[in-house]
Amino acid sequence: MPTKYPEEIKRKVVALANNGKNQTEILNEYGMARSTLHKWIKDYNNSGSFSAKDNRSDKEKELIKLQKENKQLKMENDILKTSGADNGTKVAVIKANRDKYSISAMCRALNISRGMIYYTPKKKQVNIELESEIIRIFKENKTHYGTRKIKRKLAKKGYQVSRRRIGKIMKKYDLVSTYTKKQYKVHSPSCNEDKIANVVNREFDKKEALDVVVSDLTYVNVKGKWNYICLIIDLFNREFVGYAAGKKKNAELVTEAFKSIKRPLDQINILHTDRGNEFKNKAIDDILDNFDIERSLSNKGCPYDNAVAEAAFKVVKTEFAYDRIFNSFQELEYELFDYVNWYNNHRIHGSLDYLTPVEYRYLMFDKKLL
Repeated sequence: MPTKYPEEIKRKVVALANNGKNQTEILNEYGMARSTLHKWIKDYNNSGSFSAKDNRSDKEKELIKLQKENKQLKMENDILKTSGADNGTKVAVIKANRDKYSISAMCRALNISRGMIYYTPKKKQVNIELESEIIRIFKENKTHYGTRKIKRKLAKKGYQVSRRRIGKIMKKYDLVSTYTKKQYKVHSPSCNEDKIANVVNREFDKKEALDVVVSDLTYVNVKGKWNYICLIIDLFNREFVGYAAGKKKNAELVTEAFKSIKRPLDQINILHTDRGNEFKNKAIDDILDNFDIERSLSNKGCPYDNAVAEAAFKVVKTEFAYDRIFNSFQELEYELFDYVNWYNNHRIHGSLDYLTPVEYRYLMFDKKLL
């Protein structure tokens, strides 16, 4: 589904282009097609508007007018055939043609009140549409969404539905969120005794991207054997900025996750982790030293010091790993790539006012430019 950009982003992008910023850089930053950018620039510079109706030529406007007149004549020809029928027949004809013609125009042509059209209850049709939309949202989001997030998604579509009603529909179609199923139990890792302070000190709300990243590892089942994944999370928008899968729970897996980060590592100020020994390694220390990244460790036996990573991995275990056996390591790598992309670009987060991490990052970036 194409991305819908807010008006303020369109104006900002056009302003950047008009002020001489390289268009390729704009495309990379905002993730849009070149044709989209060119259309925005052309429309806004011509009319000061991005609306299609404001950028039509005189010929296009005349053509649309003629098409409307032709449709009106065709409607009148079709509808007037039943002008002598009883009201029940007229109502049936209008409902059968509501996708083709305006209800108001058909009512005038048949000399019938619009109230008679809406008198017939439409509840069954609305229920069918609503139930179909709930099923679609549930399946598109990998069966992870419960009533709260489905309600948010429905609201964006114009549906005002209570969580209770959504729950009844989910129960009717046996739509069981992964969050209602059995959760993973926490395994106590070995401990890193280094005298490194907890610099973050549970201050998890950050106003700058990559100011603090947190990390952790978890296990997944690959053909009956434990494999592992490592994720690096930006506290600013809860985005997975780095990730890797490996057959061993060690520092090499962590370094591979760092290598996958697409943004400059010197923008990271602090790496915060728990005291697992997989983060105690010279290769990791070299990365932190080379890019001037400060180390922060949770206090011993205090999972709340790394609460964001703990919460994120509970989500990953529930949505990605629970009750699942991967057929091969290659399948694990592919599915992890797909999941991270969905998590960053499509999964809405309550802590981000129900935006996706990438949407939130773009929104905050544009606010800073204003």
